[in-house]
Amino acid sequence: MERGYARGREKDEAARASLEPLRPGERPAAVTVGAIVALLAALANIVALIARFDPDAPRKALATALPAALLLLVAWGMWKAKYWAVLGMQTLLALTIVGTALAGIQAQNLRALLVVVLVIAVCGPLFWFLVKAMARIQMPAPPSARRR
Repeated sequence: MERGYARGREKDEAARASLEPLRPGERPAAVTVGAIVALLAALANIVALIARFDPDAPRKALATALPAALLLLVAWGMWKAKYWAVLGMQTLLALTIVGTALAGIQAQNLRALLVVVLVIAVCGPLFWFLVKAMARIQMPAPPSARRR
């Protein structure tokens, strides 16, 4: 069993050694895509809020405005390549994937099933590519790039 753990540690070390730290001001492509997706989702929530605004139901407005604000914060943080923002986006993507998959159980027609598949097909790869990007963001800067 220890041999298996040792092989796993070797693989982990090899993966870490192959990662290249971000250059100052660099943002991985997956993080850029994630920032754009978060911004578009926030804008969609804002448009939905405006289009379906009901002054007699302030809870509905709040339930739409809060996620939009959260998505705007995540989009800004990802644009700045902040670790917390990428982690937050991955959390939102994971919840979306699980929630959509569970909703797919109740799909009543082919159209609903296609929406489920489409959402998972978009969110799944983005989640996966953000894993490596997050590892690169977390890496310490090379000594030449550190401030003294």
